[in-house]
Formats: sequence, C-alpha cells, structure tokens
Amino acid sequence: MFLNDRETATDLLYYEAIARTVVRFIRETPVAPITIGVHGDWGAGKSSVLKMTEAAFNDEERVLCLWFNGWTFEGFEDAKTVVIETIVEELRRARPASTKVADAAKKVLRRVDWLKMAHRAGGLVFTAATGIPTLDQVRGVVDTVTAFLAKPEDHISVEDLKGVAAQAKEFVKDSPKDADRLPAHMHEFRNEFEELLKAAELDRLVVIVDDLDRCLPKTAIATLETIRLFLMVDRTAFVIGADELMIEYAVKEHFPDLPPSTGPVSYPRNYLEKLIQVPFRVPALGVAETRVYITLLLAELALTSEDPRFKKLLAVAREDMKRPWQSRGLDARAVTEAVGEPVPTEVRQAQLISTHLTRLLTEGTHGNPRQIKRFLNSMMLRQAIAEERGFGGDVKLIILGKIMLAERFYPDFYKQLAQLATVEGGKPEALAQFEQSIKNSRGEPAVEAQSSEATPESVGKKSATKAAAPKAQAPEVADWSKNEWIKGWAAIDPPLAGVDLLPYVFVTRDKRGSLGGITASAHLESLVARLMGGKMAARGCVTDVANLSPQEVDEVFNAVSDQILQADDMRSEPRGMHGLLVLSERGPETGRRVLEFAKSLDLSKVGIWPLNLVSGIKDAALVNNVNALRKSWGEQDENPKLKKAATLMESLGKKI
Repeated sequence: MFLNDRETATDLLYYEAIARTVVRFIRETPVAPITIGVHGDWGAGKSSVLKMTEAAFNDEERVLCLWFNGWTFEGFEDAKTVVIETIVEELRRARPASTKVADAAKKVLRRVDWLKMAHRAGGLVFTAATGIPTLDQVRGVVDTVTAFLAKPEDHISVEDLKGVAAQAKEFVKDSPKDADRLPAHMHEFRNEFEELLKAAELDRLVVIVDDLDRCLPKTAIATLETIRLFLMVDRTAFVIGADELMIEYAVKEHFPDLPPSTGPVSYPRNYLEKLIQVPFRVPALGVAETRVYITLLLAELALTSEDPRFKKLLAVAREDMKRPWQSRGLDARAVTEAVGEPVPTEVRQAQLISTHLTRLLTEGTHGNPRQIKRFLNSMMLRQAIAEERGFGGDVKLIILGKIMLAERFYPDFYKQLAQLATVEGGKPEALAQFEQSIKNSRGEPAVEAQSSEATPESVGKKSATKAAAPKAQAPEVADWSKNEWIKGWAAIDPPLAGVDLLPYVFVTRDKRGSLGGITASAHLESLVARLMGGKMAARGCVTDVANLSPQEVDEVFNAVSDQILQADDMRSEPRGMHGLLVLSERGPETGRRVLEFAKSLDLSKVGIWPLNLVSGIKDAALVNNVNALRKSWGEQDENPKLKKAATLMESLGKKI
C-alpha cells in the first residue's frame, strides 16, 4: 500500500546510466588507485547508484566488491582501525581456502592491533598526518604504563594496564629496525596491504562507502583519511557516496582553525577534492522526469514489479528518459499503449496525479526522489486514515494531493485556506472567486462550482443564483492574485470551488515540527540556533546560508519563522528577526517568503518591528511589494503605533 523508502530494486529513475559510467571508469583504469565520489543531496538516489555499481561486479571472479556503511560503525571509538579491519576480514572471507591470504591478512591485522593497543593506552597522541604512533611513542607508553602500575587509579584496572604494557613490550621487541622512521613504517604498512591483494589474486578491489554524510565529522574525516593514507594502493578503487556539502561541513568542524581561503576555492573544498579524485553528481529530477517517476512509483504499487504490463511501462519510460528534454512524461496515450485497454483504475489515477501535481511538486522538492516519495506516502497514508475512520468516500486522492501541495510548500496560504474552510462550512467563497478570476484571465469560460450530487433542487438553486446579483469580491482574492505560486496552484486541476474542504483539512491538520516535519541534520540545527541569536550572530551566518541547498533553505526558514511566532510577546523585536533578514538575502524567493511572513502577522499583537523586517528586504524585484505593504500598514487602524511609524517612514523615505 505504501512506497518503500529504501533504495529500490527497480531502477525507476534510469540511474543505471550513472552506475554504468562509474563501472566503466573503474575498468578503464585497471591498475592505478582511484577514489570516485557519487554526490547528491540526501534522498537524491546515491545509494541506488552504489547498489547498481556493486551488482555490476557480482559475477567477476577477479574483482572483489565490498560494501562499507560508515554510519553502521558510528559508535566505534576508532574509525581508522574499523575501516581497515572490515576490509581485511572481507578479503579473508572471500578467499577462505587460501593460506597466502590468511598469512598476509595476519600481518596487516597485527598492525591494526598495534593501532588499537596504542589508542587504548590513553594519553597517546597519534601523529596528526597519519594516525600512526612512532616506535618512540610506543616505548613511551610502556614507560608510562609501567610507572602507573605503582599507583593505579580506580577507573582503570591493573590487569588492563598489564595487558597493554605486555602488548607494547612485545611490539617493541619484534619491531623492525627501521620502525623509528615513520615514512618507512607507513611504506611497510601499504606494502603489506598490497601483498594481501596479490595473495587474493585480485585484478581490482572495489570498496563502496555509503552514508558517510550521515556520520559525525570525526568519523567522516577518519574514514576518508584512512582510505587516502593507508588503503589507496595499486588495483584499489573506492566509490564514496556522500553529499559534498556535508563533507565540507565535517572538514570545517574537524579543523576549526583553518585560515580563510585566499583563492577561488575554499580549504574544505580543496580538502575534499584531494581525497576524491573523480566526482559524479546525481542530478535533481526535472519536471518530465518527476512526472515519469510518480507514474512508475504508483503503477508499480498497483501492478507489482513482476507484472508484464508494468515491465512494458518501465521499458517505455526508460526509452522516454534517454532524452528528457524531448519527454512526453508518460502521458495518457503512452500509458494506454504500454498496459493496454482497459487501463487499471489505479494506473489511470497514477497518471492523473502525476499530470496535475508534477510541476509544483518538482519545484517544492527540488527534484529530490526521497522527498517526492515521502509526499506520496503521506498522501496515501492520509487517505487510508480517512477510510479507516469511515469518511474515505469524502476524500479524493487527487484533491488531497492538491491541498497537500499548499500545506507542504506554502504553509501560510494553507493555514489561511484551512481557516476560511472552517469558518465558511468547508467551501470558501474566496477560493471560488479566485479560481474564476484565474480562468477569466486566461480567457476560459466560467465554470459552475462542483457539487457532489446533481438534483432538481440544486439545478433550481443554480438558476436562482444566476439571476442573483454577484457577490462582492472577498478581500483574500486581491492578495492571492499578487502571488505567482498561489496563482499557479489554483490553476492546476481539479478546481476546488464547491468542494467541501473540511475532510481534507481534518486529515492534513498535522502539527508542523520545528523543521517542517523533516528530520534535520546537526549542522542545520546549529545554523537555526545562530540565526535565532542577535544581529551579530545572524550576520555571521551569511556564508553558511549562501551554501545551503534550496531544500535546506526551506527547512531553515520554516524553523526560524515558526520559532518567532512562538514568542510570548510580539510587541518588541523577537529573536530571529535578523535571521530572517539574512535568509532574505539568499535570493528573491526567500525575500518573497519573508514578505509573506510579515503580511501574515496579527497586527494587533505586534509592535513596529515588522517595518524594520520588510525594510531590510533589498531585492530589487520586491521593492514595489515592500512599498505596498508599508503603505497598507499606514492605512490600517488595528495598530496605531505601527500606522504612525509606517506613515512617518513613507514621508521620510527612510528606515525607522
């Protein structure tokens, strides 16, 4: 009934082309070590690309493909040794009968044990560049532990320290003569790992590293450095799936004292490019690709992936997506040709949903497959709730989807619509007038409001309505007519005039979380906290805001604006106002959202600070909107202080 959020076994996005490119690059670089980055936002489909890459090597005897999930080992104290140990153990498992592999693995694992021993000893500072202790450092551990045994502390047992000291003494006794020279020791470590690959008779070791961008900065950096310093030898290839912006954030957190960059590329970006030689970016979905994706998701749910009709539809979609700029987006004709007549009701509904919701859903999710899937799951879950509660017949999926577009991507408009529906018995007159004005502006004929039933009585009422004088225009219509997003939303089918919206308001009345219901990462929480600080703290976030993805900007804006509205007293300037001003500098879209936020304020409860908020919006495209809002505040009577200040500002032509 619902869409699985894990990486799909069926390639609905034609990401196989990206995976084949990665595989081809590895095969055409047969000896030299390489690191390949598969980049993209969370939910962009990186894991699916990595799974397809792994599958491409499954039947090759002399290529071993290993999967390493960095997030799985997040709780381990020393990520360096975990990465090496995991890869060595997988090599040994792949060649269980080989004594050469077993012997070579023991040599490498002995060095790993040495690293773990030194780490457990405490107080040992690994060499910053490599993470490997020198022989002198190990001797220092021996001396420290031996002296410590005379006066043991309560939190460390004597037996533990005896064991550490014994391991260290054994290593010092058996260590090679050149172990004091760190470069030589590093060289030997890499030689032993390379010998292990030769013993395994491999042409290529391909290590796929997934979910690195979910790790804490320390773990992410340790994993990348281990790959670069220890494991990148001939015949190795590392394919790393991560959001590059998250890795850059990890670099900044791990190395907080990095100087400001003097060139066009920042130090975190330089660091990332040094570790990852070849970047591939998973592209966001365009409108045509999103339309195909929605249709395939819902059609697969209705037919199952093994149904011949779905397989044919998938083949048609893949051919269509080879040239997305020419795509018809799996329209009704393409669906009918693929599955035949009669088209199953669920598949026809899938095609209709994709037709009507795609454009705004693509813009709102920024073409992110996971967010698209989450939206569809939420839509179907709400319909299921309506069915279980006994009013499923009152909730049409396509109408629910349209209402949810407003709820998810323009919450202020959705709240206004929900309030009107509640007050006016579910059928807001303003919405009917607004939809008609959209039709009139496009030269379309007037359409009667929808009704659930047509009866003789209703026909009589329609006739009476035609004879009656037209109603005065609702005040909301003028405001909505100035907003391009709301106009675009109202123009998509189906029209909602005459539809009882109360069932839809009921099933969409979720309380939004601090970040819009989306699980946010630590760096966004930290950014929100700084934007909620004073003016100086907020101004310090300009660069961080500029580097956010559009999706992250949405999350941060929702968080800051929601927290402002939760202030106990709105008469004085609330915390976070300067944060909104910083967000408004991100571009005209965020500036417009700040303007809409200001317009939505209850004027009877605020002071004069909204004037400073809107006056800080500097985008040239919004100047007229700002002036119009200030003028309206100068003409209202709900807030005399605001009226006086706005009038004064208009007369002086400057900021209060």
